[in-house]
Amino acid sequence: MEASKLPRHIAIIMDGNGRWATERGLTRNRGHREGVNSVREITRECAKLGIKQLTLYAFSVENWKRPKAEVNFLMRMLRRFLVQERKEIMDNDIRLAAIGRLHELPKGVRKELRETIEMSGDNKGMTLCLALNYGGRTEIVDAAARIARGVEDGSIRPGDIDEEMFARHLYTSGMPEPDLLIRTSGEMRVSNFLLWQMSYTEIYVTRVLWPDFRKKELMKAIREYAKRERRFGGI
Repeated sequence: MEASKLPRHIAIIMDGNGRWATERGLTRNRGHREGVNSVREITRECAKLGIKQLTLYAFSVENWKRPKAEVNFLMRMLRRFLVQERKEIMDNDIRLAAIGRLHELPKGVRKELRETIEMSGDNKGMTLCLALNYGGRTEIVDAAARIARGVEDGSIRPGDIDEEMFARHLYTSGMPEPDLLIRTSGEMRVSNFLLWQMSYTEIYVTRVLWPDFRKKELMKAIREYAKRERRFGGI
């Protein structure tokens, strides 16, 4: 596919791990484990294609409401992923980034996240951004609070506040906005993900559950994106 037809930034809502497991009579944790294999394959393929950024909705602020045992398992799995995937990240010249209220993650997760980000910081290939303890509304609230503090201390004038300045105070400051949002499992909602950034993002929904979403399904989404005409509100 021509480079000009590729999305610069793909964001994915990785939905369906639990359903995938339930349909097979397995535990939800088994579904999460299988979902990691999809993360690995999709990340590798996006890097090979020359996608500039891949953002994965890995853990939302609402996910803390799940049973404690499942949350603890997800945190252990995340910590393990950050360690085990370092070779994959370095071999594919990937730079790791993360967005969300990262300070609220468990100490062990924060440590491995920081080390992997630092290790991959000089890589020149694709950026893999993990949305962790992330919510679109909390991101906007946090940005507004930072701007309010700036107004209070005199470093920001109210008249200076516009869309560009507001965007600089978001977690995603300096990152391109998503060109393509992929949602697996067929649910028709954005689930509090990148609410500000997705103003003109193309949305692709598939009924395929995340553990079954591999290279073939990724290419279907990209080919569909390539057919669309993006007008950004124009004619």
